[in-house]
This record gives sequence, C-alpha cells and structure tokens, in this order.
Amino acid sequence: MDETAISAERAEQAERAARFEEHRAHLRSVAYRMLGSLSEAEDAVQEGWLRFDRTDTSGVENLGGWLTTVVARVCLNLLRTREQRREDPLETGLLGAGLLGAGMPDPVLGREHTVDPEQEVLLADSVGLALMVVLESLTPGERLAFVLHDMFAVPFDEIAPLIERTPAAARQLASRARRRVQGQAPAPDPDLATQRAVVDAFFAAARDGDFEALVAVLDPDVVLRSDGGVVRARLTVVHRGAETVAGQAVTFGGLSPFARPALINGTAGVTVAANGTALSVMAFLVRGGRILAIDVVADPERLSALEVAAFHA
Repeated sequence: MDETAISAERAEQAERAARFEEHRAHLRSVAYRMLGSLSEAEDAVQEGWLRFDRTDTSGVENLGGWLTTVVARVCLNLLRTREQRREDPLETGLLGAGLLGAGMPDPVLGREHTVDPEQEVLLADSVGLALMVVLESLTPGERLAFVLHDMFAVPFDEIAPLIERTPAAARQLASRARRRVQGQAPAPDPDLATQRAVVDAFFAAARDGDFEALVAVLDPDVVLRSDGGVVRARLTVVHRGAETVAGQAVTFGGLSPFARPALINGTAGVTVAANGTALSVMAFLVRGGRILAIDVVADPERLSALEVAAFHA
C-alpha cells in the first residue's frame, strides 16, 4: 500500500473516530442508566465503538439512534448475565449473607457550585441514586424499555426488537417499571438549597444526638440502604421507618464533623473521610422538606475507585 493510500485510510479512520466521539457522552449516559456501573458503562461504550468500527454504516441515516441501539443491546446482555448469576445457588447464598453488597449503583460525585460538563451530560435529567437503586430491581426488559423510552424518548417500535417483544408488550414493560419508580423513587425537591438545608438539619441532629429532631426531618416511611462490600459486610443493611433510621443515625453522629457537602447524582449529599481514609458516600432523596431515602456506599474498594478522599484534601 503506497503512502497516499495509507494517508487516506488514516484520514477515514480519524473521521470515523470523530463521528463516534460526537455521541460518546450520550452513550455513556445511556449505559450508566442501564447498568448502574461507571466502569461497565465505559466497557459497553467501548464495545459499541468496536461494533461501529467494523460495520458499514454508510446507509445509516440516524447514527445516534443506531449507536444507542447497539450500546443498549450490549447492556441488555450484561443485565441478563447478572440475572443468571443472581439465580445461581452459591451466589444467592452469598447475597443472603451480605457478602456481595446490596447491589448499590455507582454514585456520580460532584462538587457544589462547580460546573462539570461531562457530569452534566451524564446526569442531564437528575438521575438520583435512589432512582438508580430502583432501576436495579427491574427485570432487564423492564429496565431497557423504561430507560430508552422514558429517559431518551426512543419509540417502542425501536425498543421491541431489542427485547424480542411487540411494541405493545414493550410499552407494558415500561409502564410497569414507571409505576415502581414513581412509587419508590419520586422526583426530589427541585431546589438544591432546600435539599441541602434538610441534609444539614439531619447531620446537626445526628451530631447532637437529638432523636426527636431526626425523626422530624425523616419521612415516616424513610428507607436507609447501605452497601459495605466484602470488607465492611456488617454495613450492608436496609432499615425502614423514621424511628429505626433515626436510631441508626444517632449511632454515627460522630461522623458528622468529617462529612463534606457534595453532589451525589446531582442532588445534595455528603462524602465522609477521616485521616485520609474514605468512610462513605451518602445520597439523600429529599421531597417536601423531608428525607425519603438515604443511600450509602461504604465499600472501601468502591470508595477508593471514586477517589472520595480527594474531596477532603
């Protein structure tokens, strides 16, 4: 191959890469909502690139839609593999023992009053961690139908072939998922300052050991979910009800001085670290001036990957 042909091939490859990069941020946001894992989302997008790179797309009119479908199919296969693993007797036993965590999605961390364009795309519609937790409870088909249709406006006619269902069946799956989401993870208060005030009141009450003040700031049906991973398996718990959660909050009131405000999936939350050691990320779902859900990541491995300690440097 002469130099002219080599140059032409390189130019064509660079053009293809540039076309794909135009859609990368969007594809990451699709994959994150589908998988709840930042690293797996990156892997899914990379697989999307590989499939794009070896496919003739000259006849594709809507490249963004085509790539979304490709990455969604990759994610669907990963979700189905997860579901099969959960049904494995050994793995089910480990989950029951709390040794594999609570299936807590990866949080997306940000600093308040700081604009991060990449995070803005990833969380364009404020996908709070509580919502991501509910998505983890959906079947692969429900999750795909809900994410693609409700979050990215993909028509059911295009969703149906991915899950080998009719458009009507895909619509039913999305509807079922929507009801669960609305029931378990309603939209938070839109004003971030209001959210922060409620979270601050929670930590002030926890620091003072004020049980009644804690109960007052919690919704009667509040749920506290925590994932401690393998190392801190004792912290993998689920608590429900204002008095139960308030009792737990009093016990970790000593952590209040080490909590730093942060945006967790676009909503008010905190990171907690002491002496250079990351202890937890806490996300709050605040609605109507009360806390409906608290989601905690306390797994040291995940906290290290999230570089939580850097928020306290």
